[in-house]
Amino acid sequence: MGKVEREKPSASQRAANPLFNKDLGQHILKNPLVAKGIVDKANLKSSDTVLEIGPGTGNVTVRILEQCKKTIAVEMDPRLAAELTKRVRGTPEQKKLDIIVGDFLKVDLPYFDVCISNTPYQISSPLVFKLLLHRPIFRCAILMFQREFALRLVAKPGETLYCRLSVNVQLLAKVDHIMKVGKNNFRPPPKVESSVVRIELRQPPPPVDFDEWDGLLRILFVRKNKTLSGNFKTSSVLEMLERNYKTVCSVKGIKIFKDVPMDFKVGKEVEKVLDSVGFKETRAAKMDIDDFLKLLNAFIDAGFRFTSK
Repeated sequence: MGKVEREKPSASQRAANPLFNKDLGQHILKNPLVAKGIVDKANLKSSDTVLEIGPGTGNVTVRILEQCKKTIAVEMDPRLAAELTKRVRGTPEQKKLDIIVGDFLKVDLPYFDVCISNTPYQISSPLVFKLLLHRPIFRCAILMFQREFALRLVAKPGETLYCRLSVNVQLLAKVDHIMKVGKNNFRPPPKVESSVVRIELRQPPPPVDFDEWDGLLRILFVRKNKTLSGNFKTSSVLEMLERNYKTVCSVKGIKIFKDVPMDFKVGKEVEKVLDSVGFKETRAAKMDIDDFLKLLNAFIDAGFRFTSK
């Protein structure tokens, strides 16, 4: 997803909102009912440690602190971190709050049970995958995104927004759209509408090599409405598959020109794999998780790899 375009604030706007930096995606949630709704959806327990991403001035944070044992807030802007520290100073919640000042994508995450985030929209995708690959597995995440991004996360086969992001996230987690949030609930208001989703990681995690899985999806979703056979006919894809095939043979000690038939042609072998699972004329836009797993396993069994490792 590209960056959301934002207008530069005027001098009067900067004076009215001296703390907010739009370049960092700072749009502070101001509606207390929405803040309460987000925290309520997390079903917090008094024993929980909560990770909050982008707490801003703390409108959601103070509600989290009321219900949990500990809150770890990751804030990139030192000025907002200072405001949040000042807000809880002298209250019973002060001892329950730890603030990490830094870039969420770069910091090492501590243990947590639940994650809550008013996500800076420009880091939506890497933020999601950092959470999905985090271990140990947490109970759930309540995350606010630009609405179109949120709808991609929950899109189903055949829907317009169904894409590689949809499939990758749904492989690893159960995702539900739980709330729409209008732009006027923020200060300053962004140009786009927002949505809140709930993510619960699948347990146990699926027994899939994620790099191989994503390598396959990269090929199929370049043109998701084209047949699978058509997607595999491009020269760059065939060259990549042949290069990886030779690497696998080398690692396994297979002498390519001795043990592999001389008439081996990557394109021909790819067609055989697609025929074996009945997906030759199928389109990625209509396939579900089970279809992609079946296809990946067929390629792996045939000796193909989608990464060079």
